[in-house]
Amino acid sequence: MSNFKRAPQATPHHSSLLSTLKSTTMIESKPVLPAEIISRILDYLPIPDLLSFARTSKRMLEMVYEDSRWVQRLHAMGLWNEGEARKRFEEGMKRKREVMRKRHEEEAKRLGIGVQNGVGAQRKVSTTLFDAGVEEERQRRSQDVKSRVSVDGFETLTLGSKAQSPIERAPMLDPEALLNIFSGVRSIRGSARLEYGKIYAALAPFYFDLARSRSHVDPVIFRVYRDPEQQAQMLAHLTVFAKSDWAQGWRQREERLVTMIGVFENAVLREFEKGYEVWDIDGSMRRYAHVLGVLNGGHAGIELFVQKHPIFNEKLGNPMECINQASSDAIALEPSREFLESLAVKINEQANIIDRVFPTGEDVLQVFLDKVAEDILMEYVTPLFDEAHERNLTSYLKAVSGIFEQSLRFSLSLKPSKNSGDDFSEKTKALVARVFEPHVDLYLTEEADHFKKLAESEVDEWDKQLSEQEATKESFYMGNFNRQADKKDFLSSFKKVVMMPVNVLPTAITMPFGGMGPASKTTLAAPVPKSLSVPVSNPPSRPNTPGHGPPSPLPEAPTDELAAKAALMTSKLEGIKSLFSIEVALDLTHSAKASIERAALFVRLGGQTGEEAREQCEAIFVVLLQILGTRHVKIGFDKAVEHLSKYNPREVSEHQQGVAPLVTFLELVNVGDLISQMIDVFYEQQLAATKLADRNDFLDPAVKAKKKFEQMLDESVAAGLNKGIDVLMDEVEYLCATLQKPTDYNPLDPGPGKLMDFDIGPTLAAKQVVQLVESHTKMLNGSTDKNTLDVFNQEVGLRLFTAFCKHLKRQRVSTDGAIALISDTNLFYTYIRTLRNSDLLEYFKALRELSQIYLIEAKHAKDMAEVIADGGRFGGVFRAEEVYEFAERRADWYSVKREVERAMYGIGCGIM
Repeated sequence: MSNFKRAPQATPHHSSLLSTLKSTTMIESKPVLPAEIISRILDYLPIPDLLSFARTSKRMLEMVYEDSRWVQRLHAMGLWNEGEARKRFEEGMKRKREVMRKRHEEEAKRLGIGVQNGVGAQRKVSTTLFDAGVEEERQRRSQDVKSRVSVDGFETLTLGSKAQSPIERAPMLDPEALLNIFSGVRSIRGSARLEYGKIYAALAPFYFDLARSRSHVDPVIFRVYRDPEQQAQMLAHLTVFAKSDWAQGWRQREERLVTMIGVFENAVLREFEKGYEVWDIDGSMRRYAHVLGVLNGGHAGIELFVQKHPIFNEKLGNPMECINQASSDAIALEPSREFLESLAVKINEQANIIDRVFPTGEDVLQVFLDKVAEDILMEYVTPLFDEAHERNLTSYLKAVSGIFEQSLRFSLSLKPSKNSGDDFSEKTKALVARVFEPHVDLYLTEEADHFKKLAESEVDEWDKQLSEQEATKESFYMGNFNRQADKKDFLSSFKKVVMMPVNVLPTAITMPFGGMGPASKTTLAAPVPKSLSVPVSNPPSRPNTPGHGPPSPLPEAPTDELAAKAALMTSKLEGIKSLFSIEVALDLTHSAKASIERAALFVRLGGQTGEEAREQCEAIFVVLLQILGTRHVKIGFDKAVEHLSKYNPREVSEHQQGVAPLVTFLELVNVGDLISQMIDVFYEQQLAATKLADRNDFLDPAVKAKKKFEQMLDESVAAGLNKGIDVLMDEVEYLCATLQKPTDYNPLDPGPGKLMDFDIGPTLAAKQVVQLVESHTKMLNGSTDKNTLDVFNQEVGLRLFTAFCKHLKRQRVSTDGAIALISDTNLFYTYIRTLRNSDLLEYFKALRELSQIYLIEAKHAKDMAEVIADGGRFGGVFRAEEVYEFAERRADWYSVKREVERAMYGIGCGIM
């Protein structure tokens, strides 16, 4: 197999190494099999055969001695650290370079490199190409190596003559030292064969002897080592060593090793169980638990300790006591608290025992806690929850949330063992989550349904009692008179009623409009709790609302028809203020608060369960707003608007008196504003502060519901006030629709060569609208107080703003027509400034700024995009999305749309 072959020729009488080398010729020869296949075959040879194969030729020696072959075996046993090997290699190369540097310096000094007479001396260089003495010494060393019986890396082995004969353990190896054979293994590149040879010399005799054994008394390992600790350690070493056995028959040898380890493990378990039965903690239990830990981690001993623990046979508490000791709609949580506290004491005692018995490594306490959760906690809570659910829903909801909270405190009271790790608290919380996970879905569903039914019943009861009171009053006042005549004379009677002295009508408290400014004063039937800190300053009293106190005693029935009609009208106007109740809102929010606090406990579980609990908390808040808003507040406002709609100010000659019912309506607006503030405080305290909802996420269900509720409240309030100014606004819209020409904002092209005829100034429609609104708002001057006038003017201004924006969205505005639009907005701005309302002025200032987008030419699309995206330009009145909608009314929008949108994306404003 060698590449070198000596040519046959006569040997000279005086032979020398030089003549021998000269007579050598190179003859090329090829192996029968490729080197890759041979290398692959070598992976499956037994070690003795592998070493014998290395002695056949130099190439086979190089193939067997390849370092990666032995690194692979060390890596299979988990004894090779590539990082350590790399570090050692780099350090060795560094030392080698340092030695070579020093050697070169010494060689230079020895050769006498220096300077003589100004001329650099030349270094003496040897010209000897072949040193016979050196070659003879090298051949002598090679013969010494061949004469040795050992093979490099396996000096302690004696190669058998038969391929299948076992390798005997060298007598000089100490059995005690073999137990720590792995501790001396180093990861060194180029020395993997030597390291594996040490391991093989130590463990192979025991390994093959055990593979040949027929019974558990045959292996020599049990005769060499007498202590169970040593036997377990050597068996563990053999388990690791077996991972590097790839030769034929490895599966049978591995099975034999596993069988023998199983026999040994059963024997150790019997000894551990004997100590367990007598509770010999620091004796047999500790010793044999450590033996099992050395052998294979001790899983069998841990399982025996947990399965046979006496705590699972004790009766720590009766879950039915929580129901038996409470009323039908309640739950007693004291028995469950005592049960969990006693269980925690016992577990902490077992944690101490576990630390004394089991070695470092396996987290035995966690295994024990898993068993406790499954066999004790689940068996306690499941029948309790099932029974409570069948008996009473309220007690079920309190039981699930209450015991869950106790279980969380129970998990925090547990003490970790030495093997628990830093995530012990997270594991115990996960344990509690696993116990309650089967019940969470049903509980959350029942919690939301329970609150919904409770809220609906509360509102239904309010509506029922309110209807009964209204029917009673009408029957009381008008029972003696003809109903048909009342219908005919209703309007005339109302005119006389509103002209009566003020002490006949119900007390009217004026205040700023709730949707536009903070509430200053209000009228309440019940104080607002401190938990919902709504600003209230010395509220006067008023008749109790239905369902929340005794009904107001009715006065003496009038004998005159006109007096009866006046009293009934006064009662209806007074009734507006009690169409919905702050007390009902408080009751609903208190019920929602209790439900959310119970459901929010499960958010601590995290993961999918915690997210579902958080979503259910938001769902309860959404239900609160839906029932309180749609079923109660909105219906109340609708009834109030219905009452006000029967009064037509156009039929009254004195218009300053025509808006008098709006004064009474303001008190209902005040109550709605208080409810809105109460909901806002509730949201901040119960959802935003507890991270159940994100106030900055406009897609959050709670945020959307809250905005929808506020929008509904604002719309309902506006609907009530609008009844006093609907005709005015209808006229404004009519004027805009009839007087505004399409060419006002989008003039026709005069044609080529002709100049555009610009009419600088506001359009006719704008002039007529301002004149109309101004004449109507002046009719209230001097007829009411300043606050009410400001509110009315502000509402008129906002309605005017809305009407013009709506009108503008129906127009087509060209660049040339933008001048007329700007003139109109300036006219509106000038008029609104006379109302002396700075908040309202901001709207028309923004409208004036908005009109500038129509003046920008099409070629300046980037400037147009910057104006649209500039939120500060419009003072927060228009969002970028709204400005974009107005920009779509440009006559040339379809030609500039693409450039504008591209520019908006470029500046990071993706609103489309």
